[in-house]
Amino acid sequence: MIDERWRLTRKILAVRLDNLGDVLVTTPAIHAIKASLPDASITLLASPVGAQVGRLNPDIDDVVVYEAPWMDPWHKLSQNSQREQQMIALIRERQFDGAIIFTSFRQSSLPAAYLCYLADIPLRAAASIDGPGSLLTTRHKHPEHMMHEVERGLDLVAAIGFETNDLDLVLRVPGEAQTHIADLLSKYGIHRNRPLIVVHPGCSMPARTYPWEMYSEVVDLLVERLGATVILTGAKDEQALVEQVLSQVREENRPSTLGLAGALSFPEFCALIEAADLTLTNNTGPMHISAAVKTPVVALFALTNPPEQWGPWHVPHRQLYHDVSCRICYSRVCPYGHECLRLVTPPMVVDAVHEL
Repeated sequence: MIDERWRLTRKILAVRLDNLGDVLVTTPAIHAIKASLPDASITLLASPVGAQVGRLNPDIDDVVVYEAPWMDPWHKLSQNSQREQQMIALIRERQFDGAIIFTSFRQSSLPAAYLCYLADIPLRAAASIDGPGSLLTTRHKHPEHMMHEVERGLDLVAAIGFETNDLDLVLRVPGEAQTHIADLLSKYGIHRNRPLIVVHPGCSMPARTYPWEMYSEVVDLLVERLGATVILTGAKDEQALVEQVLSQVREENRPSTLGLAGALSFPEFCALIEAADLTLTNNTGPMHISAAVKTPVVALFALTNPPEQWGPWHVPHRQLYHDVSCRICYSRVCPYGHECLRLVTPPMVVDAVHEL
């Protein structure tokens, strides 16, 4: 039953301020809001990278981009309170009836709750183990047992009565992006009589990134053992990484590879993953994109985070890691030898790909 205070809301702000994959795992909860209040408009407040997902979600009516200083792990943002004051004014101007603040484990919802409080949003719901005072009108506490991040989002919105039976991630790839990728594959003579595998070697966190030289070995084995065509992808700032990986691929295997780092728009990147037979990547956004478009995925999953909490959702997959005593460290940079990934050998990776 929907909380009476929320039943008449018509303008809802969904807040998810971290990364692309984080927004994607929140999409079933956002769908529950839309399914429960079909006449309500939903605006997503997201980081620049997370906003890309929101623009491909039919449940979301508008996207507002905000770089929050409490979601700045590398301290890239300058101290500039004017930025926050402008965002408060923009949100206040929209006159939202309610805000639902989504966070992952170890994040506090209270900075975003205070932002919404200052923007005069009357209803503010979030999970919080801290004392929120009057910042939240609905303070939720998740069960103490391990939950997938998708389940945590659904658990939060269920606390105010929003539910759905459709639990898949939500991402709609535009038709023009699908056409572009079909034309691109044809241009490069990539035919579907061979397995098409997307390898995405980059990640925003070094501790979650499989070593580049081992990716090179994996690409060689994918071509030699599986007869695959391998497309390596990345953002513009990952072009050097992709070139580095390809530079160590054996000469005879390079005709079966293609580097597209920085060459695709975000919708086109999603269309490529959708067209592929399998994605191979780290614990990063493209892993969740694969889950959203139902492309099987092999995730080289560093044990910085619990695999059962962040793994691919509702898609055939394999999570590969070597168990270590320092597991679940939440480190951005590994202070040791990166054994949780380095001890996953390239033949082990290719065996997992072959199984799928």
